[in-house]
Amino acid sequence: MRVRQATTDDLDAVIHVGVTTWRATYPPITGEAYVEEGIAKWWIPDTVLPGIRAGTVLVAELEDRVVAMASYSVFEDHLMLWKLYVLPDSQGSGAGSALLAEVIARAGDLPVRLTHLVGNDRAHAVYERLGFVESATVPSPIDDGPEEIVMERSAG
Repeated sequence: MRVRQATTDDLDAVIHVGVTTWRATYPPITGEAYVEEGIAKWWIPDTVLPGIRAGTVLVAELEDRVVAMASYSVFEDHLMLWKLYVLPDSQGSGAGSALLAEVIARAGDLPVRLTHLVGNDRAHAVYERLGFVESATVPSPIDDGPEEIVMERSAG
């Protein structure tokens, strides 16, 4: 397992991870319309490339294949984990945990915050095991989507 900062050469692989994972994970929770709207909004070059260029997208590779990605940035008084996705056939490989450990390391003295969809119990359990605590529920960024659970991990 290798975790590294994404480059522009990884653009297609990062989008592939996101689109594939969304289509495999979210339909039972959100329905197809939410999934396709989210993909059209957040998994296109115009929205992925700025993070790659800013150095705030990480990838995890197994055998020279990108199998997971994370996107983060400093936001207000914390580091926000915007995206963390692992290809379905690589879930359980440690790729997500490795990415999250790197994001936490990059946070330094800042707490790390993230959100996940209500109903995504698997993600919730993973984040709890890694020290995140539920702190709030917020509305969906997509009309008629499920609420999101906010979780936070203290600095350090």
